[in-house]
Amino acid sequence: MGQTISEKILAKHAGRKEVEPGQLIECKVDLVLGNDITAPPAIKEFERIGVKRVFDRKKIYLVPDHFSPAKDIKSAQQIKMMRDFAKKYKIVNFFEIGCMGIEHVLLPEIGAIRPGELIIGADSHTCTYGALGTLSTGVGSTDMAAAMATGRVWFKVPEQLKFVYTGKLAKWVEAKDLILYTIGKIGVDGARYMSMEFTGPVIRKLSISGRLTMANMAIEAGAKNGIFAADEKTNAYLRKVHAGKGIIYRSDSDAAYKRVYEWDVSKIEPQVALPHLPSNTKPVSKCKKIKINQSVIGSCTNGRIEDMRVAAKVLKGKRVHRDLRLIILPGTQEIKLQMMKEGLMETFIKAGAVVSTPTCGPCLGGHMGILAEGERSIATTNRNFVGRMGHPESEVYLSNVAVAAASAIAGRIVSPRDL
Repeated sequence: MGQTISEKILAKHAGRKEVEPGQLIECKVDLVLGNDITAPPAIKEFERIGVKRVFDRKKIYLVPDHFSPAKDIKSAQQIKMMRDFAKKYKIVNFFEIGCMGIEHVLLPEIGAIRPGELIIGADSHTCTYGALGTLSTGVGSTDMAAAMATGRVWFKVPEQLKFVYTGKLAKWVEAKDLILYTIGKIGVDGARYMSMEFTGPVIRKLSISGRLTMANMAIEAGAKNGIFAADEKTNAYLRKVHAGKGIIYRSDSDAAYKRVYEWDVSKIEPQVALPHLPSNTKPVSKCKKIKINQSVIGSCTNGRIEDMRVAAKVLKGKRVHRDLRLIILPGTQEIKLQMMKEGLMETFIKAGAVVSTPTCGPCLGGHMGILAEGERSIATTNRNFVGRMGHPESEVYLSNVAVAAASAIAGRIVSPRDL
């Protein structure tokens, strides 16, 4: 029986010829990631283990991005713990204010991710890197601690799902709509502890930015990982960020999948996920009466320069609705600099938006845009659970960038076509 991309990567890192679903294996890891919420508990566990050094000081990445810049004393203490740990163990890749970014936007941008690698991060959206032909997945802080000490982690080999997208995307329909549509079809547990492999002619045309968006939200369907076959677009991106080629794997024609989904996406509209699940999706045309108080554009899902360009295209020459707040969160300092070079910052500020330093901020209800009781926000983020962005009686609606920008102008959820 053939093997999928994910199975081949796991087998390689476990020192085996092949693996099969349900099998327990121990693997070497190529990169270990932690942020300012998950790294401090991992650091405490690492110190408790009592080892004298980390397994590889160049393969550990520490990125304080959730509450950074520090929103209060507790978050400042968390970041200080990371800073002190990095200095003590001479960890090369510690990114703080000035050079930091949202972790899952930053790492691909700096060339830290390569095809064929096995990456773990103490953050559920570590699955983002599957866009580059990488097997990446989130783990707990104790697993992060063990991996920092040993360079190894255990896995149960996941079952495999295949998603084939055909047709042609309509105007204003983006990669975000594909993944929201998918989650709406299979549910938030439809891929529970499985690998989601994305393929088909629509996928091959997607930019790397779009693939990163889709892989990012694989976890919202319960998946262990999401993955794309690396291709010439991947190679071009890797050359651009000086990442090196890595190892490119492709699924065998006789690889076994638990289920294969095939969808013609030609007729789908931009999708909106209504409270309080990413699977509670509707076409934007069914959401036009929903008034909102806030629009958030950014996050590890949609905080890349391509996203900023889409937002500027919709907002240029227009004004944000007077009853609404528009918060824009570029994913990294480099993206913010590029926004300045292209005049996007001016477009946003003239439209009445506020542009933040790179941070996860409001996505997790941290800071920089918390909702009050009864308020509603449309957001290009990845989760809309109860209280996700603030008060437990607030509401979050998920959408693509174009819809979030158009809605900021209208004061209610609309498509750019409606402006």
